Amino acid sequence: MEILVGAVIVAVVLLIVLAVVFEFRLRQPDMLVLYESNGKIALRKGLLYPRHFSLPLKRTTHPIQLKVEATASGNLGVNIKLVGSVAPALENIQMLVRLGGWSSDAIARAAEETATRLDGLVKEYAEQAEIRALSSTGLVDYINERSAQFNEKFGVELISLAVQSMEPADSEIADALRQQEQARLLEQTEKLNNQARVSAAKAKYQADEEIAEMEHTLELKKAGLKKALLEQENALARQRLEDELTRNRMRLAFEKEELEILKNNPELLVLTPQAARLAEASQGLKNARTIISLSPQDLAGSELGSLFQNMLNKALEAKNNG
Repeated sequence: MEILVGAVIVAVVLLIVLAVVFEFRLRQPDMLVLYESNGKIALRKGLLYPRHFSLPLKRTTHPIQLKVEATASGNLGVNIKLVGSVAPALENIQMLVRLGGWSSDAIARAAEETATRLDGLVKEYAEQAEIRALSSTGLVDYINERSAQFNEKFGVELISLAVQSMEPADSEIADALRQQEQARLLEQTEKLNNQARVSAAKAKYQADEEIAEMEHTLELKKAGLKKALLEQENALARQRLEDELTRNRMRLAFEKEELEILKNNPELLVLTPQAARLAEASQGLKNARTIISLSPQDLAGSELGSLFQNMLNKALEAKNNG
């Protein structure tokens, strides 16, 4: 009996284990596991989930490729190609299930609805502008401004969006637009070249002006240095002249004092350098006599003549007294 009970217990445990293995799955990191509770869709956060009571959805993005034949202002056709991707919006996952159903293909169905809405937005953008005013950047900005409606209506987020091509349906119009764009680019290039030449001319003019100003400043400095040098030279010359005048005045004062002494003492004339030179000259000649011939005109009014005359008078007086 105990063996039978043990076998039953083992069988029950085995059935439970098999049921758990069969029913429960391990949630992968890139997987969203949904379940319904009280009529609302929620996310399971545990590591294990029951597969018959849950909806696993891949968290990866779903690509979108779209080719739109739109009409610009003036009823001109435009062919536009878009590529992008969408991913489940976690904050509005209930709209995703409502639109795509309780199925693993819910994201793909939501992406199809998103592509349909994108088609409408592209046509709206094209109808509002002329064909030459259409641009890829403008279209992407227009759609991004309205990207919140994808979350609200389809439960997905617009992860990326790009315009592959945007061309007029009519080839002649496309050629005309290309020519206009080429002409615009050439004109813009010419303007840029002219601006570059003007900028270069302004830069050269400014550089020349600065160089001229620097040269002028340098010349002024040179002139100032020359002026200072001339002033120094003039000061030195003036000082030399004053020194020379001072020496001449001293020499004249000395000679005047010497003449005053000779005037008061005529006998000292024989001691003067002139008399000594006359004596030396007379000694150098045999039987030579020194003859001084002075006329009354030479002696008249001459201080030297007066000195000689006084000396002679004193000599004669001394001879007569002797």
